[in-house]
Amino acid sequence: MFHTQFEWLNTLKPNFKVLPLKDRLVCGIGALIGLTISSLISWYVLGDFNAWYIAPMGASSVLLFAVPASPLAQPWNMVVGNTIAGIIGVTCAMYIPNLTEAFSVAVALAIFLMMTTDSLHPPSGAVAITAVLGGESVHQLGYYFIFYPVLLNSVLLLVVAIIFNRLLGKQYPQVTQLNTRSKDPTPTQKVTIQPQDIQEVLEHQTELLDISEYDLQKIILEAQEKANARAVSQYLCQDIMTKDVICLQEQEDIQTALEKFKHVNLMSLPVINVEYQLVGTLALYEVVEWFKRAAEPRASWEHLVKQIMDRKVVTVQPTQPIQDLVPYFVERSFNYIPVVENQKLVGIISRADMIAVMQQQLNRVTHPN
Repeated sequence: MFHTQFEWLNTLKPNFKVLPLKDRLVCGIGALIGLTISSLISWYVLGDFNAWYIAPMGASSVLLFAVPASPLAQPWNMVVGNTIAGIIGVTCAMYIPNLTEAFSVAVALAIFLMMTTDSLHPPSGAVAITAVLGGESVHQLGYYFIFYPVLLNSVLLLVVAIIFNRLLGKQYPQVTQLNTRSKDPTPTQKVTIQPQDIQEVLEHQTELLDISEYDLQKIILEAQEKANARAVSQYLCQDIMTKDVICLQEQEDIQTALEKFKHVNLMSLPVINVEYQLVGTLALYEVVEWFKRAAEPRASWEHLVKQIMDRKVVTVQPTQPIQDLVPYFVERSFNYIPVVENQKLVGIISRADMIAVMQQQLNRVTHPN
């Protein structure tokens, strides 16, 4: 009997992973540091003001330091959510005499507006209640309550959270773009699950998800089904090409081109003209050779990209099958091949793109559905 009841109680628990002791201590220390620093600065700025620090910051610290990856813990949610809740709370306190009705309406409206502006932040509900039940010192502030202490406390705690999480090596605020070189999907995403696959699944969810492991697994499985439905036995160049291409302008100075090479960490870049037509490629070794002959008379007039670039470029069409590209990557060790349509550069296919496709096709052979 007891065992059955114990199992029933387990069904009420979330399936979140329990963090190791060290990580739990770090989260607690982060909240301790964040609340201490932000409250002391608020006290120094506001002086003897009774409401120099508000209770909802304690709830915000749980999100900022324990689950900084949560959509509800992002800076937009905290600042905008608390601002909306503060405005609604002060307004309800002014015009609804019954306190119970005032804070109930305030929280309800705050939830609606936060969800409308994609700024849902659970502690903001407490901000709305504080604006109503905070006492005379809060009511005397009127709408100034939104600026101090709400926004003052929020921004200070947020700044500490950003610094603390960055020192720990955590990405906060969260960045959704996985491909740091380009706005396009990563090579693997192009032939498996893409961000739009996840988005399509999320659009059919009727509930707001603060993702748990189970929810994430379910979404990934459904997204994989969409990716499999899109997969074809023969890919075309347009299916896997990178459209957000880093290019050089033919009129660019060679020194400027070198700085771009340093920034993107690539060995070769396509060169285009003002009409976005592909006119050549420039390899890093060609820039190095230019530096080597800097003392020669010929180098004195070579200062533009177009003067040292290679004008003989192998290109492909968007509708060509990718099998046509294999000899160039295998036999001639190309790093990438430009994709051209109507003489204009529309994308490139890199060696990484080809490897991702071959890996995907190999997986289908070794692990058929």
